[in-house]
Amino acid sequence: MTVRRIRVIDLETAGDAATDVCEIGWQDVVSIDFGEWHLNEERGNRFVNPGRPISPETMSIHHILDEWVSDAPFWKVMASEVLQPEGGVLALAAHRAAFEQRYCTPRLAGGVSWICTWKSALRVWPELHGFSNQMLRYQRKPMGLVHEIGLPAHRAMPDAYVTAFHLRDQLNAVGSDQLIEWSRQPGLLPRVRSGPERGRAWADISSASLNELAHDRDIDTRFSAEIELRRREGGVSPTPALKTQFDLF
Repeated sequence: MTVRRIRVIDLETAGDAATDVCEIGWQDVVSIDFGEWHLNEERGNRFVNPGRPISPETMSIHHILDEWVSDAPFWKVMASEVLQPEGGVLALAAHRAAFEQRYCTPRLAGGVSWICTWKSALRVWPELHGFSNQMLRYQRKPMGLVHEIGLPAHRAMPDAYVTAFHLRDQLNAVGSDQLIEWSRQPGLLPRVRSGPERGRAWADISSASLNELAHDRDIDTRFSAEIELRRREGGVSPTPALKTQFDLF
C-alpha cells in the first residue's frame, strides 16, 4: 500500500520575529494507492513559547494568552516534530504559505516542497469573489467540512482544518505536481487588485494600462500583467474574463 501525505499547517504568532510562533496546528491530507485525496484523523495543535510577551495586535486576532504558552517548548526545539512527522510528507501546505515559510525554514521543515492554497485557489477557482481561507470556506462549502471543528477562526488547528478541504479539492482537480509548480510562482490574479483598473479582468484593460501594471511594486500584479502581455503575443492561454469587481484577498 502506498500512502502519500501532505501536511497542512497554520501558525499563530506573537509578532514578526523569526521565532515568534505561539501556536502551530496541522491537518493531514492523504492519498492511498494513488487514489483520491482525503482528510484523515491526523490533526492537532501545540502551543509554542515565543520567548517574549505576545503583542496586543496579534493577541487581538487569535486571543492566545501569555500564560497559556509560558511552559510550552520553544519553536526551534519542537518545530521539526510537527513539520517532519514519522513517515515523512510529500509536501507541506498552508494558505498564503509565504507567511508560514518565514518561520518554517528548510532546516526545520526538512527541505520539502510547499503548496500555497491561496495561489492554487486563484488558478483553480478564478471565478470566485474572494480568496481568503474563510471566504473560500463559505463560498465553496466543501463537502464533509464539520463547521464546529473549523472554529474558532484564527486559531491554528481550526484554520489548518479548513485549509485542508481547499487543498483536498485542489489536489483532486489538478494533482500535487501542478500545485507545487504554481506555488513556486507569484500569484496569478484573475482580476486587477488595485488602482484605476481595480476589479477588471486582465483581458479587458488597455495595453497601456497593462504595461504600466507590469512594472507595479506588487509582485503578483507584475506577474499577472506579464502573463497577459505574453498571452496577447500568443505565448500563453488567456485567463478568464471576469468583469465584476471582487476582493482578491
